[in-house]
Amino acid sequence: MEQFTKIVTKIDDLVWGVPLIVLILTVGIFMTIRLRGLQISKLPKALKYMVKNEDGGKGEVSSFGALCTALSATIGTGNIVGVATAICAGGPGALFWMWVAALFGMATKYSEGVLAIKYRVIDKDNHALGGPFYYIENGMGVKWKWLAKLFAIFGIGAGLLGIGTITQVNGITTAVNNFFDGSNQWTVSLFGRDYSWTVVIAAIIVTVCVALVVIGGIKRISQVSQIIVPFMAGIYILFSVLLLVMNYKAIPQAFVEIFESAFGIRAAAGGALGAIIVAMQKGIARGIFSNEAGLGSAPIAAAAAQTKEPVRQGLVSMTGTFIDTIVICTMTGLSIVLTGAHEQNLEGVAVTTYAFENGLPFGNQVCAFVLMLCLVFFAFTTILGWDYYSERCLEYLIGGKKKALTVYRWLYIIAVFIGPFLTVAAVWTIADIFNALMALPNLVAILALSGVIVKETRSYFKRLQDGNIEE
Repeated sequence: MEQFTKIVTKIDDLVWGVPLIVLILTVGIFMTIRLRGLQISKLPKALKYMVKNEDGGKGEVSSFGALCTALSATIGTGNIVGVATAICAGGPGALFWMWVAALFGMATKYSEGVLAIKYRVIDKDNHALGGPFYYIENGMGVKWKWLAKLFAIFGIGAGLLGIGTITQVNGITTAVNNFFDGSNQWTVSLFGRDYSWTVVIAAIIVTVCVALVVIGGIKRISQVSQIIVPFMAGIYILFSVLLLVMNYKAIPQAFVEIFESAFGIRAAAGGALGAIIVAMQKGIARGIFSNEAGLGSAPIAAAAAQTKEPVRQGLVSMTGTFIDTIVICTMTGLSIVLTGAHEQNLEGVAVTTYAFENGLPFGNQVCAFVLMLCLVFFAFTTILGWDYYSERCLEYLIGGKKKALTVYRWLYIIAVFIGPFLTVAAVWTIADIFNALMALPNLVAILALSGVIVKETRSYFKRLQDGNIEE
């Protein structure tokens, strides 16, 4: 296993090197310029559209339902464990680069939403199919179908082996184990290693719950997400805001530390550039893992939205990045930095747990329980969202073969069960690799179809201004 971890780490360093970081930021900056900073100027309208569904549009779920499905896949361990991992590995400055990635990523996510609706396919049963594979093939042309297939293959890998299953259930069982049996007093030997019974029991419960939902398809996933996502996000934000209020005097210094770390100001002579690159790499990688801007996953859910207007859904889609990173990840990051949790030689969820326990006045058990509960539900909904994404990728490759899709669902469920028994380092690294591989075809498509995005945007706001369409 140690040798395997070294191999995947080398692959991760290769695909998540400076070229990909530059490409992701370049696409975001390019679309920001072409769209004239739409993610800032139109954010209030986007937030309004987020809660106001459109009447008369084709699709399988409401725009809010599609957003919740997308958020179910984005608000997960990346917000709690991923932020902690990024700050511990890249310093507090990693949070700044998460902000940068999110700001430009909102323009990217908007573009994905527009293309998802523009090029989706709706069959006679009102079954909506869309995402990067469709806007690559239908937008760029059939000769690029090979690129669409590559994206679909990488999407299946990400769902089955990376961001969708293993990392999420690993985060769930780790959190449950830390709370109920942190000293591992009750263990059982499996696969040549000892595991706490809490890990095994949590894995079984999560696997059963996932099976009960994913068998129902997009509508059941959407129904569950619309209940869990707003409720748990609200609780997490409430406790995070309370932590920041209780420690408001430490917030200015935390921002100073974040900016100094981001630009290598505290690094030793000659090491500033290296410190900046590490902070950028970890911050952007974890930022993309968390909000998925540029990956091409969210437009798969957006394509199912009941809407007639690509631009409207694009605006709704970009609010996902705002909520995920600018709001939730920022709260997690500030909590970690101002409490010094990143300096305690801890790993994963233990870092954020330390921050909550030392920043809130409720006692360690209460804080740990709330954080565990949030992580469990966040990660659970992410598992559901990514099942939908990866199924759509498989459906694109093989068509609507129901038996094959059923087999895949069971493979997905099995992957959820075995996730807790894999090493944390290897798990996160594999997820990073698939993220990068998914991003490449999608970013190429956004650049190639940027003219279409701009044209759709100008047309929509012109018609809106002339009173030809209603908000």
